Amino acid sequence: MSVPYETTAYEPHPSPESPEEHLARLLGRALNSFELPDETIRRLDCALAYDGSLHSAHHSAGLHRETYRHTWLLADGSALTLWELVHNTAPGGEAHHEVYLDEEELGTATGRLPLPPDAPEFELPVLMPFSALSPLSAPSTAPEPRHAYAPGDAADHARRLLRRAENADRPGAETASRLETAAGHQITQAFGRPCRAGRAGLGFSLYEHAFLLRDGAEVSLWEVEHTATPDGRHMCEVYATEDAARDAMERRAAQLS
Repeated sequence: MSVPYETTAYEPHPSPESPEEHLARLLGRALNSFELPDETIRRLDCALAYDGSLHSAHHSAGLHRETYRHTWLLADGSALTLWELVHNTAPGGEAHHEVYLDEEELGTATGRLPLPPDAPEFELPVLMPFSALSPLSAPSTAPEPRHAYAPGDAADHARRLLRRAENADRPGAETASRLETAAGHQITQAFGRPCRAGRAGLGFSLYEHAFLLRDGAEVSLWEVEHTATPDGRHMCEVYATEDAARDAMERRAAQLS
């Protein structure tokens, strides 16, 4: 799912959920939330941002099982993950929700479910790629693009993105040169919620800017938007990889702890 994007600032979602609200909803629907340690709940009270994604799914003969990965970025720069199990116990039956601290506990819980052992299962990555519904034309020898690219001045978008990046280790001239051939682009939110100006609205958001080049190649830049600055102002940083962007988010959060 794409999210609206502005070049100067982000508009708040009509009803944005805070990290605390995400936690409250998860605990409210989980039948075993009382089993979580109090220390875990206390740590999550200081969360700065939230990210959730489908991890795996299993469907067979009217029974279903899905697992979700819920991750919170904490004020000390660390991350805490909870695993949610959603399943039914009879074909077409009501869904039940459970929450666990680690994958080992999750695996034990899923092993108790009444699903045929030989039923096919499909696994999805933690950060699911977005389907390419109507990609721009590319050479037939090129792999199918991961994204649905919007037409427009993608090269100009790349120039503006790199120009407003304030981090010294942003992608350099080589990347900028490659992106001059961009024929389409798509922006998707990978983490967090729109940032708001001022310390009261402290937040982190991570965006993937995906570009389709004229030769069919794909290049992504990862933008971190945050207000974790001494004066609470809005800041943009751009990185060549998702890992580098997430590391930067953790460093910024740690600086404020």
